[in-house]
Amino acid sequence: MKLISWNINGIRAVLAKGFLDFVKTAQPDVLCLQETRATPDQVDLSLPGYFAYWNPAEKKGYSGTAVFTKQKPLSVFCGINKPEHNAEGRVITLEFPDYYLVNVYTPNAGSELERLEYRTKEWDPAFLRFVKELEKKKPVIFCGDLNVAHKEIDLADPKGNEGNAGFTLEERAGFDRIIQSGFIDTFREFTKEGGHYTWWSYKGGARAKNLGWRIDYFCISPALRPRLMNAAIHADVTGSDHCPISIDLK
Repeated sequence: MKLISWNINGIRAVLAKGFLDFVKTAQPDVLCLQETRATPDQVDLSLPGYFAYWNPAEKKGYSGTAVFTKQKPLSVFCGINKPEHNAEGRVITLEFPDYYLVNVYTPNAGSELERLEYRTKEWDPAFLRFVKELEKKKPVIFCGDLNVAHKEIDLADPKGNEGNAGFTLEERAGFDRIIQSGFIDTFREFTKEGGHYTWWSYKGGARAKNLGWRIDYFCISPALRPRLMNAAIHADVTGSDHCPISIDLK
């Protein structure tokens, strides 16, 4: 069973850049998208064999998430049970017989860190409480653009980016708490070395030089670890400033 997550930086844009070819080749059982920036009626998108679920932001052309799954879920719900966090369409949860799947697009702290306090003092604790509450019922997989490079190994220039959005001590501490709560960063179960990134700036030829950040993740409950066969970053797939990531489950 293959699950893929990808911040596509606009569904309408990525459709013109080989998105359907990628899906046809990869054949994921579940595809989680972040930063869709559209409502379903604005997109001419047909993925035969998939059930589609969207959570667009109230603000047009902004944020938003979507999930496409071959297996029909038992239930689907949007948001994190906190109305003040739900206007931007950042979370969709699908319930399957033996786990919950949560697709998340974490708020960016902003270039001037204008949303850092909201992100770290409100969103991060609320999201962690949400997935831990789900975990009381059945194991959880959550994936998406978490907008943080956890360790120095997770970005090409840690010294030059200390204190910048995505690499502040506060954001990194938020990811520490995710790990301390028991969730597993799946990629690090298989790959210990650096140089593997999921996002590159459009500036300065960063992608060609592999000057990137690893800010997209699949995290799983410990109960699912025996089923985890692989976790990968697909840096060769273009079409967005992020690349897809995946896990394979038994």
